[in-house]
Amino acid sequence: MIRKKRTELLIKGSAEVSKEFAQEILKMYQVKIIEEPNNSLVMVKVRESAQQSLFYLGEVFITECKVMIDGYLGIGMAKGHELDLVYNLAIIDAAYNADLPETKEWMDVLLLEERRIKDECEGLNNKVLQTKVHFETMDL
Repeated sequence: MIRKKRTELLIKGSAEVSKEFAQEILKMYQVKIIEEPNNSLVMVKVRESAQQSLFYLGEVFITECKVMIDGYLGIGMAKGHELDLVYNLAIIDAAYNADLPETKEWMDVLLLEERRIKDECEGLNNKVLQTKVHFETMDL
């Protein structure tokens, strides 16, 4: 699973999943904090569709963290004030970068989480679609 997809699942999914993964690594390895979880602002770059030019839409409040495991860097970043989440994300990222054996066992959990998120989204979409107005069936 690619890094972007994995991170998206860990952010959108249950916080318990990322916490359990990080705790598993913390028990077995020495984790060195390079940059404590802290807040910052990042500019959001958007491509305008008519002329295909880039511009900055505005700023987004994020939390970021950097850790190192056995010389491998891990970065955690999430929108909002999520200190614990980004710390866990950084540990998980470093574990994958170091190709630790524990990461091989996480694939099934991530796939289950992906399915759960997908089902949750479909359920929400179905609720929204129930309220949709069909103008062609309305009487005049």
